[in-house]
Amino acid sequence: MQTHIGSRFFIVFACACSLHLPAESVPVHYQQGTIHGFLELRSDDGRVLASGDLVQVAHGDRVTARTLFRFEDGSVDEETTVFTQGRSFRLISDHHIQKGPFFPHPMDISIDSRKSQVTVRFAGKDGKEETNANHFDLPSDLANGMVPVIVENIPPDSPQTTVSMLVATPKPRLVKLVISPRGEDPFSVAGISHQGDHFEIRIDLGGVAGVVAPLIGKQPPDIQIWIVGGDAPTFIREQGPIYPEGPVVNIELARPAWSNSLEQGK
Repeated sequence: MQTHIGSRFFIVFACACSLHLPAESVPVHYQQGTIHGFLELRSDDGRVLASGDLVQVAHGDRVTARTLFRFEDGSVDEETTVFTQGRSFRLISDHHIQKGPFFPHPMDISIDSRKSQVTVRFAGKDGKEETNANHFDLPSDLANGMVPVIVENIPPDSPQTTVSMLVATPKPRLVKLVISPRGEDPFSVAGISHQGDHFEIRIDLGGVAGVVAPLIGKQPPDIQIWIVGGDAPTFIREQGPIYPEGPVVNIELARPAWSNSLEQGK
């Protein structure tokens, strides 16, 4: 039973309209399992900004994954994703919340694929919470909350893979994620050398937005993600912003710190 760390994916966007890239459902090569993992979110200069927990539970072909980041300033980034893993990965539901001082524009978006329902909660002009609920024609390859899982199931020698992602502006819109292998990068654990499969994820806004965005400096930066391959692929690192026009951050596996008495064997 394959398990993974980092079930969620942090994506930024500026705007979106009609899309022209075909998308595809990703076949299940490695089934996900039950796990409790620990993550760190660091600034580009290495400072720890948030501590993360991933709790994932699998029942048959149904997986529920919850990732929670707690920031030093009290901010919270939380996402709960439910999906199935039959022949391909299919999203059932996703609920993503970002709130607190770290986030200039708080976000609360819920996706219910079976009901084709998307609900966005946001602060209105008067500061009061508003709710925007819409019926939405959701594609079968929707990847919200599952991008690391999908990348783990893409062979490192494959051509680019394209999947769909729903974002809120606050009106929900679809973009395409173009996932491309970028070879291997070395890393080490306790002095032992390893190789990580590097993937680059480009956000395709499509249509007029895709043409105009680079000209006005609004094209979202590419997201970098690294996976350990082999018989049990697993997430090891992600690099990119976690909100529109935000700073580049790194999400990595966390190393536990023990009390002095335990370190000394007392």
